[in-house]
Amino acid sequence: AAFAVLILACAGTFAWLQLRTDNGLPAISGIGGPFTLVDHHGKPVTERDYLGKPTLVFFGFTYCPDVCPTTLFELSNRLKELGADANRLNVLFITVDPERDTPQQLALYVSSFDERITGLSGTPENIAAAMKGYRVYARKIPLKDGGYTMDHTATIYMMNSKGQFVGVMNYQEAEATARAKLRRLIDFGGAS
Repeated sequence: AAFAVLILACAGTFAWLQLRTDNGLPAISGIGGPFTLVDHHGKPVTERDYLGKPTLVFFGFTYCPDVCPTTLFELSNRLKELGADANRLNVLFITVDPERDTPQQLALYVSSFDERITGLSGTPENIAAAMKGYRVYARKIPLKDGGYTMDHTATIYMMNSKGQFVGVMNYQEAEATARAKLRRLIDFGGAS
């Protein structure tokens, strides 16, 4: 009897997802919003340029020793696994270090990863506004040699095609979990 109830519950949930007008991913307010930045080709962009497709947004910096390159490498592998479906996504890498991460520096950096990953930079004020909208933490950490590194949020924000926040993927998340989240974003996060 419990198994039958479970099957009915799953069937009901599946039917509900098929009938929803927002394509099944509930939007969560308070994360995301407007930004005005420059892509790694030097083109000015806003959040409106990425509407119409679900978007993954990751904040980091090009001098990052481990978290950023690992995350972008993992994303590149997932995009490759998706094949043509990866073209149904925007993937944004927004710097938290605009002092060093010029569009030219970002172009060089993202060339090491999947070509569908777009690097975004801007003025310190515009980067700060984007970080505030996404509730991203970042702080400059001085190094003994006189340089610095950045401590920052290492979360991938999942936005639906309307630019609404619907969930997160985390650094070194289990592969099966990350794949399922990405598949759900592609299948249910599109335009209605």
